[in-house]
Amino acid sequence: MAFRGFPPDALSFFAGLERDNSKRYWQENKSTYEGAVREPMIELIADVPEAWKPLHIFRPYRDVRFSKDKTPYKTAIGAVGEREGGAICYVQLSATGLLAASGYYQMASDQLERYRNAVDHKRWGPQLEGIVAKLERSRLEIGGIDSLKTAPRGYAKDHPRVDLLRRKGLVAAKTFPLAGWLHTRTALTKVVGVWEASEPLNAWLDARVGPSVLAPEEIDA
Repeated sequence: MAFRGFPPDALSFFAGLERDNSKRYWQENKSTYEGAVREPMIELIADVPEAWKPLHIFRPYRDVRFSKDKTPYKTAIGAVGEREGGAICYVQLSATGLLAASGYYQMASDQLERYRNAVDHKRWGPQLEGIVAKLERSRLEIGGIDSLKTAPRGYAKDHPRVDLLRRKGLVAAKTFPLAGWLHTRTALTKVVGVWEASEPLNAWLDARVGPSVLAPEEIDA
């Protein structure tokens, strides 16, 4: 079935889960999750253009093994895909609205080395600076995993692009607050619009950074 939007029950489900993040609430409302939350997300990722496929939906259960917060369920549903060049695309729905993002959210150590070399480059660095500035003028948020507090080792603290050098991930994102169009196919248009607007950033990252070549155990170390 084609994506027709997220029904109001999807938002009500997450609002209730935020108030009562318990197994009891989950079991009593699991049918709502399946029908109003997960099924529309399946339809959305099935309808995105082929250039952004495949996407995979995250499990709804939190990994609480190393967390002080022991609440068992995620209060949002998210789906992610990784493109051939290395960039990711992400979509998330919660009680507060819709989020779409694309880029390199968390770079591995080998990616960071290539990224910083490119940011420092006299031609490629200003090129990225211009791309980021244009995205910000388009009202996209520039983010990623946490940044360093100062310039990385080997780079001057007064480097002209120190803010970019400090980053350990780089994505363009937009958060859409609750609106009536969320319950229509327009939600898909909004998501894909963010991903398409991120293409210049992804092209730069794919060309200058690319996927990690480290083994999984090296990335996690």
